[in-house]
Order: sequence, then C-alpha cells, then structure tokens
Amino acid sequence: MIDRHIARIRVRHRLDAVEEQAIRSVIGSARDVPARQTFIEAGTRLDHSILILDGLAARYKDLRDGQRQITALHVPGDFADLHSFTLKRLDHSLIALTDCRTAPVPHARIAELVEQFPRIGRLYWFSTNLDASMHREWVLSMGIRDALARIAHLFCELQVRLQLVGLGDADGYTLDLSQAELGECCGLTSVHVNRSLRRLREMGVLTFRAGRVAITDAAALQRIAEFDPGYLYLHPDPL
Repeated sequence: MIDRHIARIRVRHRLDAVEEQAIRSVIGSARDVPARQTFIEAGTRLDHSILILDGLAARYKDLRDGQRQITALHVPGDFADLHSFTLKRLDHSLIALTDCRTAPVPHARIAELVEQFPRIGRLYWFSTNLDASMHREWVLSMGIRDALARIAHLFCELQVRLQLVGLGDADGYTLDLSQAELGECCGLTSVHVNRSLRRLREMGVLTFRAGRVAITDAAALQRIAEFDPGYLYLHPDPL
C-alpha cells in the first residue's frame, strides 16, 4: 500500500528491513478523497498526518475574493503535511486535485516511531527540509522566471518526482490538471498558461493535452527552465 513512499525514501537513504516494517506498521487504513475536495482546512486542529497513496494533491492558500494560490503539489508517496506533527494547525489548506487515496498516520504513532528508531526521525526531518527546498524553488520561479520558464520548470520537476515513484518516464507522464490549476501553481493567468503551452508545442519541446505531458525534447525543456535538480537532493546520502 505504501510502496511508493518506501521507494521515495530509498532514492536518497538506505532503509533496512526492520526500519521499513516499522514505517509500514504506523500507516492507517486507506481513505478515498474525490477530486477537487478540500480534505484539511487551514486552522483545523490535527492529530495525524496524511500520506498520499494515489492521485495528486496540493497545498493552497486563498483570499476572500476566491483567488487561490497553490503553494505545493504532492504526488503518490509524499506526505502532504508531515509538518503538522509539530505545528498541529496548518496555515494552509490541502485539496485533492484528482481522485486521491490517502492514509492517515496518527501523530502518536509517529512519536513512537521516531523514539524507537531515531534514524527514521532524521529521515522524516530530511523530508520536511526537502519540502522547504522545493518551496524556495517555487518562490524563485514566481519571483523572477518568466511565464514560459515557470511552466517549463514545473513540468521538469514533476517529471523527476513522478519517475522516482514509477509514474513517469523520459517521454512524459499523466498530469490531470486544468490550465487554470497550472496557473495557480505558477502565479499565472490562464491566458499566459495557454500562450506558454502553445509556444512549447510550437518549439517542438512539449505538448500537454488530455491530461498527458508528452516531452519531445527534454534537454531543450530543461534549458528553457534553467532546471537544476540539485534542490531535489537526489544523490544517495545515508544518514
């Protein structure tokens, strides 16, 4: 049930059989969340964290006039809110952008896990730091990258992250997002997203159609985005 989460950890860290079984033992029963449903509201008191087993989820913040900013995307294998273990209340909401299967992990069980296996505690500390690293890259995109580079960078990042859990390859991946949702990820209007997608297609770099990202020139896409995967910390570095 949580093989993608284990695979995500193993990309970066050694994990022995005892540690793996310990992680598997704290995962609760799977729950389904329909697409476009907010499953955690900002400010809600939390006693568990949510692991994404399948589907695409997001963190977001919004304004009273209904404008929404997506601040992070979560793919299968990700904890959507591991930071709630210490924060207890989130300053943002969590939404299922597609049909999702999730699993709650009680904070009490996490506490027992990290007390019994301190190294696993460091692995999950690393995970929250990795989330912060990705967040900084998103801030950089919205701060100084132009519209074309923002879109290109997001597609590059998702290709890497989905490949890690067996859901993407060199040719592309499934991404069931609307152009409006892409705009909310990148701080762009739907008009700018549409123009950028058309330009990438005309350049022979990438097409995004019917929920499928088809990459025809990965090197060119990475050049447009100035994509450096270093912020994803992909090198094995056992703790």
